[in-house]
Amino acid sequence: MARLAAFDMDGTLLLPDHHLGEATLNTLKRLREERQITLAFATGRHELEMRHILGKLDLEAFLITGNGTRIHSMEGELMHRNDLSPWVVETVLHGHWDTEASMHAFNDSGWLTSHEIPELLHAHVYSGFRPRIVDLRTLPAHEVTKICFCGDHDDLCRLRIQLNDALGDRAFLCFSAMDCLEVLPVGSNKGAALGVLSAHLGFTLQDCMAFGDAMNDREMLSAVGHGLIMGNAMPQLKADLPHLPVIGHCRNQAVSHYLTHWLDTPHLTYSPEY
Repeated sequence: MARLAAFDMDGTLLLPDHHLGEATLNTLKRLREERQITLAFATGRHELEMRHILGKLDLEAFLITGNGTRIHSMEGELMHRNDLSPWVVETVLHGHWDTEASMHAFNDSGWLTSHEIPELLHAHVYSGFRPRIVDLRTLPAHEVTKICFCGDHDDLCRLRIQLNDALGDRAFLCFSAMDCLEVLPVGSNKGAALGVLSAHLGFTLQDCMAFGDAMNDREMLSAVGHGLIMGNAMPQLKADLPHLPVIGHCRNQAVSHYLTHWLDTPHLTYSPEY
């Protein structure tokens, strides 16, 4: 039986409007109360934003944020951190990239960008999390956790080739969404962070279940004992992990639907509700 359950947020646990559905919230509470399963939210979102969301939900959970660059305890204590190397930060922030995508940097103070893009705020309507407008080239290179680019997917695919040529094995590049390409520290991903958390709790990754929908969930889903892919997941994720079961769509609160079946009728075959 699973002892730790890890959940991606956007496209997985959250509805398309970026709110947490009531059925999902109730099911998460059932995991804690009826099965004493430890919860972890594994997300690309910032710890400051997630702490605000948790406060509204009255849920106790560990936080894996910044796509594995930070782990925080239920009490908010920093357990693990990993930042981009100053060389990578300097190279990316001061580079000349052939792209129309917007650039965003993150550190412990929050979200930093050169100009506000209203459509990017839609994902943060529930929390009110907003960027601070700065000249990114003036940021101290030793204080950047991750950098991401937001824009058209085809444009980002071309940018990924440029970044890979420039950075080589000094950074980890992945898509956290079709329209978001992330530059992360080497060794930082949700799977590695979940391994650190599991060991801290005295578990193994085989004791974990995890849910996700994007390529930044790949390492986590492939490492745990029970990984589940959302029906609305990126096609590449489904293609890369064809052995994992696919459940329903986030708009139908598929995580809640699956876990309710797992809690109440595990002896019956599960049929996803798309």
